Amino acid sequence: MRVISGEYRGRRLKTLEGNNTRPTTDKVKESMFNIIGPYFQGGRSLDLFAGSGALTIEALSRGIDEAVCVDHNFGAIKVIKENLQLVKAEQKAKVLKMDADRAIEQLAQEKQKFDLLFLDPPYAKQKIVQQLQTMAAKQLLNSEAIIVCEVDKEVNLPDKLAHFLLKRRAVYGITEVVVYEYEGEDGE
Repeated sequence: MRVISGEYRGRRLKTLEGNNTRPTTDKVKESMFNIIGPYFQGGRSLDLFAGSGALTIEALSRGIDEAVCVDHNFGAIKVIKENLQLVKAEQKAKVLKMDADRAIEQLAQEKQKFDLLFLDPPYAKQKIVQQLQTMAAKQLLNSEAIIVCEVDKEVNLPDKLAHFLLKRRAVYGITEVVVYEYEGEDGE
């Protein structure tokens, strides 16, 4: 697994050992960033199921200013920190060891806001719609924030979701990438 473009382009990243995580392939990652970017002029990102931190590092490489990586797995947290050190971006990212729902609560209490959100939960445990609605209610997203969901192609995320506009769907093998834009509390 490598960083595809930007400041850290070409750097090889560590992955987690075992079958507990499903890293985003370079092909899917490249396609994903072509859909949403491919580059950013600042902003803040949140990855609620960070795994190795590869999506966050790719976003930082492409111009995101700051990031928060969340994972509940100790091994994942270790790999995320190692990968951030590898690209010398440890000052740009906060790493939280907790589950996604607890992280949403903590970040809301800290009144944090994000411009880019990655949701790539374990396929069997996905609660994307619920988590998006909670994040909207807790005002964690800036208006026009981009939300990138990576799910099994059998999962049917809705086309219509209050406060979110479906921007694009793309299938890559068994994976579907669904991109929404947050319209704010006024958007329906």
